[in-house]
Amino acid sequence: MFPIRFIRSSSTGRTPLEPALQLEKDYPVQIRFIPRSFHTQQSFGGNLIERNRLHVNKVQYLDLDCQRFAKERGLIIREPKHSFDSSMSLIPGLYADKHQFFHAFASRTFELFFKRQLNIENMDEIIKLLYETSRKDKTFEEFSQDFQNYLNNQGQQDYLNAEIEAELDHVFGVPMFIIRDEPFWGYDRLSWVRKRLDSLHS
Repeated sequence: MFPIRFIRSSSTGRTPLEPALQLEKDYPVQIRFIPRSFHTQQSFGGNLIERNRLHVNKVQYLDLDCQRFAKERGLIIREPKHSFDSSMSLIPGLYADKHQFFHAFASRTFELFFKRQLNIENMDEIIKLLYETSRKDKTFEEFSQDFQNYLNNQGQQDYLNAEIEAELDHVFGVPMFIIRDEPFWGYDRLSWVRKRLDSLHS
């Protein structure tokens, strides 16, 4: 058993999530999720007014690819109406991971976000979703207080550590899989991820 680091963002991670989880069922590996905030201006050439035609074409093409991948798997992905600060749901994701309900939280977050039924910048909505996908072993009030304490304290450090780790791994985009220091960027590289895992277990 060895870890695969899976770097993801809330706003770009729906299509690779389930295939990533499937790797744990098909190979003796353990997926470790690392949040990486999606910085639109850095990735796509500044704000909308500052972008040149090349950057606009890049964004439009990536949107098409996302729709194609989603269609193949019967997923609904509606393009967000504006850019979101995904860090608002990435720290909650770290909390969910610590309490062993990350898979349920992430799946539901992606589903609602891409149906435009979740505002990932609204912490009240995020806390409700966290509780709904948790084990519900405490009252909502107790749960909310515990999460807020994490958010304002250890969660900030955990998130910073994840950002530092991603920088050290030279992460330039998400999703990215890292297998024994070898990076694989993008959902369409999953076949190479599987070939690499096959080679490690042949």
